[in-house]
Amino acid sequence: MQIKDVLLASGNGAFFYDDQEAIRSGAIQDGFVYVGRPTTPGFKSIRIPASSLSVGLVLTDDTVVWGDMMNVQYSGAGGRDPVFDINEISSLTSRIVAPRLLGVDASRFRGSCTNVLESVGQQRLPLAVEYGVSQGLLRAAAHLQRKTMAEIICTEFGLPLPTRGVPIYCQSGDAREINIDKMILKGVDVLPHGLINSRQKFGADGQTFMDFVKWVATRTREIGRQGYHPVLHFDVYGWIGQEIGLDPQRIADFICKVADTVPDFTLNIESPADFGSTQAQIENYAKLVSILDNRGSSARLVVDERCNTLEDIRLFAEAKATHLVQIKTPDVGSIADTARAVLICKENGVGAYVGGSCTETDLSAQASVHVSVATQADMMLAKPGMGVDEAFSIVGNEQNRLLAMLNHRRSQNENVEEKTLSDAKLS
Repeated sequence: MQIKDVLLASGNGAFFYDDQEAIRSGAIQDGFVYVGRPTTPGFKSIRIPASSLSVGLVLTDDTVVWGDMMNVQYSGAGGRDPVFDINEISSLTSRIVAPRLLGVDASRFRGSCTNVLESVGQQRLPLAVEYGVSQGLLRAAAHLQRKTMAEIICTEFGLPLPTRGVPIYCQSGDAREINIDKMILKGVDVLPHGLINSRQKFGADGQTFMDFVKWVATRTREIGRQGYHPVLHFDVYGWIGQEIGLDPQRIADFICKVADTVPDFTLNIESPADFGSTQAQIENYAKLVSILDNRGSSARLVVDERCNTLEDIRLFAEAKATHLVQIKTPDVGSIADTARAVLICKENGVGAYVGGSCTETDLSAQASVHVSVATQADMMLAKPGMGVDEAFSIVGNEQNRLLAMLNHRRSQNENVEEKTLSDAKLS
């Protein structure tokens, strides 16, 4: 028995849970709060502080490894799990999950995830539980095998040890201009998200958004170092469809128009429209991809809403209904499924972006780095929080430490192989 006890500790997510429907419907911001009544079930106000729950696995050598549970910022929207209820999640974890954890071989990551995260009857465990518990199990396997979490992923999925890092993507939150300057000065690979989540930010016929895109490109040239050329990535929260309509041809026309304003940059447009269901999203996003590709546009379509679980990601990738999938880690559930999702995207020639949410924690962000690097995702989100400095530091430093450890491990293995060959020749 490698796990002898289970601990739970309440915690904070790094940002807030927001009622997306209320914001889309025109809720007014007053300072940092939104004024008005919430419309999504589970929200007592439109913006509430994000909570989290840490699960600690006490191993037989008394080491405690942790994973963090939480939901995403826009919980309850686009087919996602409802807003995080710490009391409900704590009770379920104590009753159902903790007894399972005491009986698994924690050195086998994928096997232990399968056993511990099994459905209860026909009901899947809350995705937040899957996410946090699987982080703990990944750390447990890494500790027991004296390896990094990335090495565990590589071993269990038959992947070579990575030699290079993954591009990092930062999001600005509402403090857009200052945070974008920070991103440019720090040489972030992909920027700025922009939080285009209201009619005010998108503008009539999208003009405000287009002006913002041009400003980001201009600012990059003005204060960026020589040769700095980031990918420009904007999340528009479905506002192209809301403002212009849901005709794929018109949406593609608008995206191409935006791309033409910044011809020297690769442009990612995330969530251009919400077509109301996963199937409708797949059908219409596939049309958008086809139109953009046929035109030779430099713009890339990124799917988020309606593409939550591993099965959703598989459907979008196989249908070529996006250029890039945001693998929103708390919505996917088990972090083993995040690894599977990246590999499914690669098998289908679709880009894999290991994202997540500003509501996450330092621990979940670090675990995501190991999965991203091990699977060689196309990019990964700097998280948690909406501040550039903290998130970029947590994710960037963890990646650099990981690569240094992997290089050291590789060097040691090469030395052992050389000595073995030398000894063989002498004998």
